[in-house]
Amino acid sequence: MTLAAPSGTPPDPPSLLDIAFADAVGGADRDDEMTARLLDAAFEQFCRMGITRCSVGDVAHRAGVSRITVYRRFATKGELVQQVVRREFRRYFDQFIADIRDAPTLTDRVALGFVSSMRAIRGNRLIGALMAAEPESVVLSMTGDGGRTLSMVRQFLAGRLRQEQRAGHVADSVDVAVVAEMMVRVSASLLVIPSHVIDLSDETQLAALARTHLAPMLNPPPQHHPSDRTSLNEAPPQPR
Repeated sequence: MTLAAPSGTPPDPPSLLDIAFADAVGGADRDDEMTARLLDAAFEQFCRMGITRCSVGDVAHRAGVSRITVYRRFATKGELVQQVVRREFRRYFDQFIADIRDAPTLTDRVALGFVSSMRAIRGNRLIGALMAAEPESVVLSMTGDGGRTLSMVRQFLAGRLRQEQRAGHVADSVDVAVVAEMMVRVSASLLVIPSHVIDLSDETQLAALARTHLAPMLNPPPQHHPSDRTSLNEAPPQPR
């Protein structure tokens, strides 16, 4: 549930993730040839130099065009950066949907989705380069926006889980928003804080982790509590 903004307060503008997610699930038109060429060039330069040190002139040179051509498509360097990031998230959402599409069971989809997400983030050249050259920018992008980045990924995952719930694959009693929150936070923690127990490069291990610890949250076993065995007026059985 989303809380409405106070009366007279304009709603927050959509984030890059909001737009990227809408593009992925809505089948938005893809970039035209010149825009794609410039975004490809910017992506390569950001990977090589980092975002801070890269200039619009560097991007133009790599694309083989003038700076004016870049500015005709992107008014500022900031807008160019936003569009590169937006495209990376759009690709992530696209790949996630494709990876789980043919999985036969819910547990398979959870495992494949978890592995796909970890692979996509760890294997992304831009994010990997930024973590090496500008690690503070990666951490701030996850923690310094009031939680909007993690929230959008959670909304994406919760939407997929609600589809599973409507199809009868997830127990009606499950709060999929909470489960999605837990799954996203587990993934974020593994990515940001190095683990000496879980090898993130071992996709077999990651899939097993998802099957054993994440998928069961969607169809939890009945919870037994001592109060279930007796009424409030009955004393629990005494050990002999």
